[in-house]
Amino acid sequence: MEFVNIKEIENYKDKKVILKGWVYNTRSSGKIGFLMLRDGFGIIQCIVEKSKLGDEAFSLFKTLTQESSLEINGVVVKNERAKGGYEVLVDSFNIYQISKDYPITPKEHGIDYLMNNRHLWLRSKKQHAILKVRHRIIKSVRDFFDNNDFTLVDTPIFTPNAAEGTSTLFETDYFDQKAYLCQTGQLYGEASALAFGKHYNFGPCFRAEKSKTRRHLTEFWMVEPEIAFCGIEENMQWAEDLLIYIVKEVLNNNTNELEILDRDISKLKEVNTSFPRISYTKCIDLLKEANYDISWGDDFGSPEETYISDQYKKPVIVYGFPAEIKAFYMKRDPENPKVVLGMDILAPDGYGEIIGGSEREVDIQVLLERINEEGLNRKDYEWFLDLRKFGSVPHSGFGMGIERVVSWICGLSHIRETIPFARTMTRLNP
Repeated sequence: MEFVNIKEIENYKDKKVILKGWVYNTRSSGKIGFLMLRDGFGIIQCIVEKSKLGDEAFSLFKTLTQESSLEINGVVVKNERAKGGYEVLVDSFNIYQISKDYPITPKEHGIDYLMNNRHLWLRSKKQHAILKVRHRIIKSVRDFFDNNDFTLVDTPIFTPNAAEGTSTLFETDYFDQKAYLCQTGQLYGEASALAFGKHYNFGPCFRAEKSKTRRHLTEFWMVEPEIAFCGIEENMQWAEDLLIYIVKEVLNNNTNELEILDRDISKLKEVNTSFPRISYTKCIDLLKEANYDISWGDDFGSPEETYISDQYKKPVIVYGFPAEIKAFYMKRDPENPKVVLGMDILAPDGYGEIIGGSEREVDIQVLLERINEEGLNRKDYEWFLDLRKFGSVPHSGFGMGIERVVSWICGLSHIRETIPFARTMTRLNP
């Protein structure tokens, strides 16, 4: 007899197997019991017959509770009516532990209760599906960049300086020095791009945003490519190609999970050709026509992003943002210095910005001016300025928030379910 995972079960028709897992639920009818077993790879129905197991074993079966752990020995049989098309006729079972008073039952629970029990909620069907899709997205990201000759170079978590504005920094004591948790690895990514040509970093980022919206976490994961000899147009193309690749891979490998999540995949199938591109200025005009109270120079909030993206069936690229609302390192448009050579990609259905990027400023004097304007300490950026002294070239990059992409692809109402253990303004546990 061979130990197998449920996802492999179709390869073992009419064969004896060993399954190990946890009770999803049970029921019995007279002398027959039905056990739904999950093993982290899938869920399968197991048939327990009193005539086969005997009175003692059948009575023991009836003691099994939700999330009890056990080993099952049995024969795999075809059953078209069963979920997955197969079930297991149980010959014997061995109990590891009887679970008592499992807190998450099939009844409805409030979101705070579920988040307080997040360590257990991960076992539920929908949460499990979300994290399987997250895994696919992360794998797709790595495959995309690895297959396109990018080099992964890790960037530090502790930094001496800000990259995205000082108001969202988490400060910490670093051996009697002030240090901050990284908002982004982008500045260090620029150094790597000038060493390797095409670089990406992939890791956690931290932003002390006092936001309680469905789009924000204080700790999240971001992938950030940085490319030497790359202008804004090529940068937008890389971002577009990445998203198309991710969606394709999820559709090819995770239809079961998307079905569990009730995701309308017809919308995802639209993400297979070039994205619409629209200027910030044009967006302002559209918003004004729709009676939004907004002026040129204002940043977009969630309602504005939703309205813009609702005009299209797929992600839309917005470019040419005002320089005053963007980071100091973004290059200004030589033809219109009021705007930067930057872009955001907005996901449809109200999911907002999932990618932000730009061509980088290469003129050291302009960078110094921007650093001074932002009130930043030049000493902390001397190493960054060195990149403009020694072999500076045009270069571009972008950041993509994993959780926002997961939220959009899975069709979730809140970003807190996209990460195993969410960190927000009000949540540090579990």
